Amino acid sequence: MSQLITVREHARLTTADVPASDRLAQVSQTAFDWLLAESARLRGADTGARLVELESRRELRLDNYVGVLESPCGTRIEILPKALEPGEGIEAGRALLQKMLARCLNLTPRQSNPTALRTFDAPLSEWVARQFLQGVDHLVKRGLRFDYHSVQEELRYLRGRLLVARQLRQAPGRAHCFQVEHDVFDADRAENRLIRSALEVVRKHTREPKNWRLAHELAHHLHEIPASSNVAEDFRRWRDDRLMAHYSPLRGWCALILHEQMPLTVVGTQRGQSLLFPMEKVYEQYVGLGLRQWLPAGAKLTLQAASQFLAKHRDQHWFQLRPDFLIDHDGQRVVADAKWKLLDAALDNSEQKYRLSQADFYQLYAYGQKYLAGVGTLYLFYPRTSRFSAPLPPFHFNEQLRLLVVPFDLARVQPTCRFAMNQDCESALNPALKSN
Repeated sequence: MSQLITVREHARLTTADVPASDRLAQVSQTAFDWLLAESARLRGADTGARLVELESRRELRLDNYVGVLESPCGTRIEILPKALEPGEGIEAGRALLQKMLARCLNLTPRQSNPTALRTFDAPLSEWVARQFLQGVDHLVKRGLRFDYHSVQEELRYLRGRLLVARQLRQAPGRAHCFQVEHDVFDADRAENRLIRSALEVVRKHTREPKNWRLAHELAHHLHEIPASSNVAEDFRRWRDDRLMAHYSPLRGWCALILHEQMPLTVVGTQRGQSLLFPMEKVYEQYVGLGLRQWLPAGAKLTLQAASQFLAKHRDQHWFQLRPDFLIDHDGQRVVADAKWKLLDAALDNSEQKYRLSQADFYQLYAYGQKYLAGVGTLYLFYPRTSRFSAPLPPFHFNEQLRLLVVPFDLARVQPTCRFAMNQDCESALNPALKSN
């Protein structure tokens, strides 16, 4: 029996009869056991991902992955980002996730109006299906690209080039048939095969009535195109030239549906459109895209720099240091990291420390010593909320090395401060300069 459950990151799932909320939900015993098995499978894979953590015999807690999971018994679990504001509804969390994924994965949603994200009350997988189907519908109306390709076949008449070697090997009773090779001009090309394959996945698993109807209509238009027999090879053959520009918005959706070439996805499961995204990675990439627009002209942004190590042992470098962002501008350098955690500026005391993590400070201190030689500015970007809307007072590791803890506005995709490179830029922390 199909069941839809919508929860937040780190929510608890139990087999006990409990009131449903976005922090606690009841699942069947088969879905519970499947989640444990799926988590063990992911830990055993190259990803090392931990999907859930078992808290008791009848209860488990989800980790920091968002997206959609569908168990073999038909239970569909939609996992949304944790609430940024008190009382924030499911629709707001779903809209935020859709916006962040579309930007991070370089996908172009086709929305008829600005409120479409809020009014489309369906799980993430159905939203992905809707965007893909709208893109295919637009492509079909504009016209598919055809191409020439060679075909070898047996005909009763000559067409193209006669394959002499194959013709001579024919049995005497088939001398009236010709083994020929010729070119045909049709839609059987890599891009169309991938679209057809993705369409078949959507058509089989969508449950939203409008998606189901549109998927079957489009399948009728594309029924002559074969599905891809080698998805990875067809993605490599996808052309991005000027004549194929109108296909480019569909590539990301095809890759997402077919679980190919998506650096933020974990792995697909064997049933349904199961999509998992590590929220820390999504936020990190989202911040990186915002920094490219926020930084002044001429600044160089390096993602995941890996040139420094924590220690040297027997002429070997150990414990590589990989800050999220390395920024170089006018001969100066700053290091920045993005953390998907919720701070509270009201917790200004030595016990609660704004909910900051001591481990994060150790990490940034090591970055400052190795990448900045102990002199300069470090940034920590946390999501902006009503409880954390302005930069915190600077943290000084010493007289020459300081750390700025800055809110990152998810709506405007930019930090709420001015860019600062040196010790004289204290105006970067003036709340009057933050964006409203």
